Amino acid sequence: MDRPPLGDVEDLATLAKLDEQILLKELKERYKQNKIYTYVGDILIAVNPFQDLQIYGKNESAKYHKSKKSSLPPHIFAIADASYHAMLGLMGHLPCNQCILISGESGAGKTESTKLIIKQLVDLCHGNTQLEQQILQVNPLLEAFGNAQTNMNDNSSRFGKYIQLKFQQDQVMGAKISEYLLEKSRVVRQNEGEENFHIFSYLFAGLTQESSQLFGLGDPHKYRYFSSGISSFKKKLPELQQQYDQLLNAMDLVGFTDEEQGNVFSIIASVLHLGNVTFDTNEHDGAAVTNPNGPVKMMSRLLSIDSEEVQACLTSMVIVTSGEYVKKLYSIEQANDARDAMAKAVYGRVFGWIVNKVNCLLAPEENIPEDQLKEIGILDIFGFEHFEKNSFEQACINLANEQLQFFFNQHIFKMEQEEYKREGIDWNEITFVDNKPLLDMFLQKPIGLLALLDEESKFPKATDQTYVDKVNFHFMKNPYYMKAPSSKVPVFSINHYAGKVTYDATQWLEKNRDTLPTGIMEILQSSKNPLVRTIFRGQISRTGSLALQGRTIRSSKRSRKLAPIMSRKSAAKRKLTVGAQFKNSLNILMEKMTSATPIFVRCLKPNHLKKANTFSDEYILAQLLYTGMLETTKIRREGFAVRPAFEEFVQKYKVIMCQSKLQGTCENCIKILRASKLTGWHVGKTKVFLKYWHIEQLSDILTQMGTSAIHLQRVVRGFLARRRCKRLREKARLQAVEVEKLINMVAELGSMSGTFQSRLVEEDKKRHPKDKMKSGPSPPVPEHPPPRSPAPDYLKPTKTTSSCGTQVEGDSDDDIIEDDFQPILSNKNKFGQPGTRQATAVWFKETQTNHVIDEHSGKFASWFHGIITRRQSEELLKQKIVGCYLIRVSESRFGYTLSFKDVERCRHYMIDQLKNGKFIIKGEPKVHRNLHDIIEYHKKNPISNWDGRLTVPCGQEQGECDYVDLMDGLYFVLEDKKNARQSVAPPPVPQESPGIPHLPPRNYSVQTAALSDPKNRLSNMVGRPLPQLPEQYNRLLENQVEQHKYDPLNHGGRENKRLSTTRNRLH
Repeated sequence: MDRPPLGDVEDLATLAKLDEQILLKELKERYKQNKIYTYVGDILIAVNPFQDLQIYGKNESAKYHKSKKSSLPPHIFAIADASYHAMLGLMGHLPCNQCILISGESGAGKTESTKLIIKQLVDLCHGNTQLEQQILQVNPLLEAFGNAQTNMNDNSSRFGKYIQLKFQQDQVMGAKISEYLLEKSRVVRQNEGEENFHIFSYLFAGLTQESSQLFGLGDPHKYRYFSSGISSFKKKLPELQQQYDQLLNAMDLVGFTDEEQGNVFSIIASVLHLGNVTFDTNEHDGAAVTNPNGPVKMMSRLLSIDSEEVQACLTSMVIVTSGEYVKKLYSIEQANDARDAMAKAVYGRVFGWIVNKVNCLLAPEENIPEDQLKEIGILDIFGFEHFEKNSFEQACINLANEQLQFFFNQHIFKMEQEEYKREGIDWNEITFVDNKPLLDMFLQKPIGLLALLDEESKFPKATDQTYVDKVNFHFMKNPYYMKAPSSKVPVFSINHYAGKVTYDATQWLEKNRDTLPTGIMEILQSSKNPLVRTIFRGQISRTGSLALQGRTIRSSKRSRKLAPIMSRKSAAKRKLTVGAQFKNSLNILMEKMTSATPIFVRCLKPNHLKKANTFSDEYILAQLLYTGMLETTKIRREGFAVRPAFEEFVQKYKVIMCQSKLQGTCENCIKILRASKLTGWHVGKTKVFLKYWHIEQLSDILTQMGTSAIHLQRVVRGFLARRRCKRLREKARLQAVEVEKLINMVAELGSMSGTFQSRLVEEDKKRHPKDKMKSGPSPPVPEHPPPRSPAPDYLKPTKTTSSCGTQVEGDSDDDIIEDDFQPILSNKNKFGQPGTRQATAVWFKETQTNHVIDEHSGKFASWFHGIITRRQSEELLKQKIVGCYLIRVSESRFGYTLSFKDVERCRHYMIDQLKNGKFIIKGEPKVHRNLHDIIEYHKKNPISNWDGRLTVPCGQEQGECDYVDLMDGLYFVLEDKKNARQSVAPPPVPQESPGIPHLPPRNYSVQTAALSDPKNRLSNMVGRPLPQLPEQYNRLLENQVEQHKYDPLNHGGRENKRLSTTRNRLH
């Protein structure tokens, strides 16, 4: 068979001939054609284009909804679609949890791929709920605090994250984020050409002058921790301002309150001020703060702590010697280290709190059993890094990538080939590079790089050089380890799977200890700022994350409450080193990924320059080699990626045999495979071995059989329906005949009866002539009244919800593994059953009154309407101009609806209130502080799917105000300007309670429930229109009048007269 044209092969595993150069040429040609995605079996290769290719819009997203892999070009959306339907057990898959592993070098596009996968998963859920919009905003939010510009990547993740999306059936119910190894050292020190975390740039670019003064921030050039980002700050200023606004909107949407946001920014600003604290030598040859009233005082004010106490802790420590307390002064170098340690701790804790808060806001609100939840995990972890100077952080990052490569090798090569041997499958083994010896060199106890680092960290007199000397002694003969030429510098090299990296061990011991200066922890735990106090009273879990919620304890599996404040001695005793925490993180991460079915995405970086349309053959080939893509392609072409057990296979595909009961045996599996006419499969001792494309073929068979079954059902149901219809028609015809007979019989009997009665009358006349009849006394009247017949149903008053006489009809640590996050509940259920008018009224009165008040007049906004239906709002807007708008209280939920007039119809948009009290139009990205902001914003900006603008408000019409049932004890009637008598002034408005706002500037009358005298109440209503009384009420009054005619107690019709008078007065 002829080879397809170069660049047209979408699945490299289908190539007949394979080598590195063929793979390279295919990827290069596809990259030239802007085809950045390529399959290797069920693995996706993604080459970073460094430009927007416009291939991620709504139309592209819609194509990859329940799509066949072979029918569409390779795409990141296809990976999301495959994982989603595999989790649900659709498209020929068995239902199970999924895990998407995105790997590659720094700058290869892993973070963007993560965001695109999450976006597609939300679209697959057809989700437009508040939760799904929050999930979409999590990545931009965390990027602001956890990403930074490096020499390899403009938006490099300086922490790792594992995002778990939790589903019930096909709907996302919540999410959880696990974060790993934030590069806190970046806060205080950046390499040449690199910058601090994005949030510092956002603050300087986006804060107003008033906010900058509040935080004490001035010229960015003056801040030492920000000095490396000055060169590009002015060039990117407009972009940074926009990103600051997007950050605020993301924090609003996720659920952070204004107070929480202010506290976070206050803490971030305090870190900048802390970096400007400098030290001089005092008269005792110790360090002293240069300017006690300068940055240290501003930092202390922002953190709400005592400035003098902070200065003392940054420049000295108190030790106990022979039972006496001795104050030891720091040197200037030690004071600088203490300052930087405090800055790293503050930033690390506030970042941990942000992740913790996000997890609380995204936790499922409903108490769903674990067996009903499915999960899709997405791993976005820092890529392999190799800088001019590589420190402790790069060693941990590269160790994580080694662990992921090991997991990839285990899953793709080792475990798969071992299973072939175990099941008796004829197989020629494919060799691969096993990096387990290198992992053992890092992780093994008691002799491993991290174990030796922990050991040295326990000795006060140990140095970075003594650590390197120990490492050289133990690993100088290891093929993966290379000793530095000079023994006087703390440097060594490691031969990683991606290449040789030289590490500088300077400050490794200090970074691994990650200790705070003595006394600083107690000062921060006693802060008057609630957020600072909270984050420093929280404990650190085994993985290094901040634990503030319920705890999951390995030993007892119970939750343990947090002690108010830990003593320094107990905290030091329990504290794990950063290396130990990172090892625990990797172990837990591997457990999570092993319990799910992995899907791999390999991101490649085409060049070092971060330029579009530039493909470096040498650079790409190196990445293909060290990731083992050639071996991966071979095993995907020749191997069996799908290996279900007999029972699972039969249970899933027994329908192909058209048998509902079929045992999971080897023989039945073979019968199903032969019936499906597949080729290239094998059957082992306990499992069926299938190629990755077999799943799609089996899915096509199931789809075809499903379509045929639906057709058969349609035919049979049609036949049964027609037969039943025929029977009903025959039965109706017979009934019609019987009814006709009955009618004729009744007519005949009536005629006979009439004739008989006439004959009797004639006979009576003959027997009793008129002149012989005598008048006599009338028969006595019975003393009891005749029984009253019950009133017909249509005269009975219907049960309604009424207010003031108006009828309203209803309308439709060591022990701490991870935090066990509890959701932040909205408390809306406390008002009653959502969707009921009564509960909505309670919700509005208790929580919403202030949101509909005009801040200038102190009265209700003219656009506000009560609980009215969609149709009623359309009637109000029917004769209005285009853009005329109103906001009404929703009839089916706790929320509002924006309704406005379009050219040909009315449009309606739901408005939700977030947990932080702010508002958002469903489907729109912008969060608003209140309803007034929504109106003002959309008077200038269009809604996403409408090009117009809001114009004028639609106020109340003549008659009763439609928000009467939302008010306590007040009854509003709008004036009819034509009929209102000019000489009569409206009665004074009674004093309102503090919870009730002023009324809108309209002509209205007010009646209170306190006016109990009917005469006074009615007299006050003269000249003002009332709502029309219902027809049923008129009928009820007439029926009562008729019944009173026969009532013997109704002397002379006085009661009848009273009812008639009442009716006339009401009319």
